[in-house]
Amino acid sequence: MATALTAGLAAIGFPATAADCGVRSDGRLYCEHKAGAKGYEQRSYQSVSKGQLGGTFDWFECWGHGDPHAGGNNIWYWTQLDNGAWGNVPAFDVSSPVDPAPGLREC
Repeated sequence: MATALTAGLAAIGFPATAADCGVRSDGRLYCEHKAGAKGYEQRSYQSVSKGQLGGTFDWFECWGHGDPHAGGNNIWYWTQLDNGAWGNVPAFDVSSPVDPAPGLREC
């Protein structure tokens, strides 16, 4: 079953593993992330939480500098959250191999 799911995701252009995390032809970063990762209004844990990401795989529109986080940098990724709101997710919660992700535009 897992093999069929992986093949199905690959067939529609989504990466199946964190190793496949990267920017696609639409300019977005598609990548695994921590389940329940929160998105914040500003690039800071001190700002209002706008919602979260369910599952463990999503797309990210762009990146920006913000407050430092446990990932050892200050990179945050901008995306649409599960509730339809937009928010900044700390790179610590995104499984990108390098931050900022190569090829993703800066916000």
